[in-house]
Amino acid sequence: MKFISHRGNLYGPNPKLENKPTYIIEALNMGFDVEVDVFFRNKTFYLGHDRAQYEVSKKFLKSKKIWCHAKSMAALNELKNINSHYFWHQEDDVTLTSKGYLWTYPGKKIYRSSICVLPEKKNIKNLIVMEYVLIILLNIKIIL
Repeated sequence: MKFISHRGNLYGPNPKLENKPTYIIEALNMGFDVEVDVFFRNKTFYLGHDRAQYEVSKKFLKSKKIWCHAKSMAALNELKNINSHYFWHQEDDVTLTSKGYLWTYPGKKIYRSSICVLPEKKNIKNLIVMEYVLIILLNIKIIL
C-alpha cells in the first residue's frame, strides 16, 4: 500500500500551505508521493487549488512522486506534452491517469489498481488487506 499526500497535507487540511512547493517538498522528503493541482497560463505551470498561485518548473512536475491534477484543459494538454503523471476529473466515479491508475472518487467502488481518494471522508473499511490500492489522504493520522 502506498500513501499519497493530498496537496502536501500530512496532518489534516492546511489551506494556507496546500500546493505550496516548499510544503510539497516536505512531504516528498518524508517519503510520500504528492497529488498537486496544476494550472498552465502564459507558457508557465502553476500550482494552486482554486487559482494559479505558485510557479513551478517542468522538472518539478515530472518527478516520479508527483501526481498532477490538471485544473484546466490547457494544463492537461501541457502536462501531456511534458510526459508528467497527470489526470483530469471533476466528479466522475473514476478517471484513468496517464500511467494507468484508476483515480476513484471518494465513496465509489475501488479495484486493485485504484487510488482510493480521501478514505477518511467516506469511512472506507478493510483497506489494509488491499495491498495494491494506493491511497490519497487528507489526514494520514486517521489511517496510520
